[in-house]
Amino acid sequence: MQYSKEEKTMWLEDWRQSGKSAWVYAKENGLVPQTFTSWTKTRNKNKQPLVEVPAQMFQSTRHVKEMIIEKGEVKIHIPLTVDNNELQSFIVTLAAAL
Repeated sequence: MQYSKEEKTMWLEDWRQSGKSAWVYAKENGLVPQTFTSWTKTRNKNKQPLVEVPAQMFQSTRHVKEMIIEKGEVKIHIPLTVDNNELQSFIVTLAAAL
């Protein structure tokens, strides 16, 4: 069976939240374990490392209204008024699009 990019993204997000191994999750959800684990490996291979920003940096930037992430010609402006759930949703959506 062929799965769309959106379906794969949905399965992968649900798997991450489950805390289970990819193999167990696939078997429990009627997916072919070899196929599902290959999705996780492909996704991890393309994943860019995250950069941790020390909390001290934010203490001296109280006047800043947004965070700007630049990669090449792409600029992403994220208002600092966004709550954690909105930010997490945005990051998951962005990661799925990449």
